[in-house]
Amino acid sequence: MIIDGRMVAAKRLDLVRKQVDESGCRPCLATVLVGEDPGSKMYVRMKHEACEKVHIISIKADMPATLTTEEVLIKIRSLNTDPSVDGILVQLPLPPQVDTSRVIQAIAPEKDVDGFHPCNIGLLYAGTPRFAPCTPKGIMTLLDEYHIEIRGSRALVAGRSIDVGRPMAALLLHRDATVTIAHSKTRDLREEMKRADIVVSATGKARFITADMVKPGAVVIDVGINYLDGKLCGDVDFDHVKDVAGAITPVPGGVGPMTIASLMENTYKAAMERLCTNVP
Repeated sequence: MIIDGRMVAAKRLDLVRKQVDESGCRPCLATVLVGEDPGSKMYVRMKHEACEKVHIISIKADMPATLTTEEVLIKIRSLNTDPSVDGILVQLPLPPQVDTSRVIQAIAPEKDVDGFHPCNIGLLYAGTPRFAPCTPKGIMTLLDEYHIEIRGSRALVAGRSIDVGRPMAALLLHRDATVTIAHSKTRDLREEMKRADIVVSATGKARFITADMVKPGAVVIDVGINYLDGKLCGDVDFDHVKDVAGAITPVPGGVGPMTIASLMENTYKAAMERLCTNVP
């Protein structure tokens, strides 16, 4: 079974648009882009296009790559105090001279719709998330949409980043999966992976996961965005693993669209919480 992220994302965006229209509120998302990285510019453009689809206002704070950490922090503080802004997204990576940790920590937690602020990460690990990071949140939505059993399953998350790997493990744990986090120092990774009913790969290594590493019938979620021989591909050797897996996400068209849909959901939630409205 091919898990169609584009289809599910379209459904979620349609739901957000209806919620926004029915609420009578126009949430506002501010994006902060430092520099001219082509990939970052493309991702920011896609996020603004999604905002337009769901009737969320979006504003851009595009700044030159030469800025210092303090100059970026001045902009963040301005957005924090702007009552018209509900969500703030800083597009990563930032230029090397900018302290990414300080910038993320400067975002007001209630406007941190990316879910990276230490307060929001802490709430996630406590089991009471305010905003789950968008990629892990989107993956959980995909698993639910396709009625994939999480409770009691063995799940392996390959990668321990703070934006995907660790929060992904926490969300799976909250849903009663038995979770293993694998990384570059994991011994016998192949054997660990072959025990997993659900595999989420965020290694950043092109076609790293091969068919002989996957348990027959396992669900394989590929977060990777890599280029090999000039072609976009994931962490998973899709053409061969799809014949072993019970369900698999493609790259592109799998997790990526869900990340943007989750950002829209988090922005709507931030706006509703600001207005003291109960949101399920």
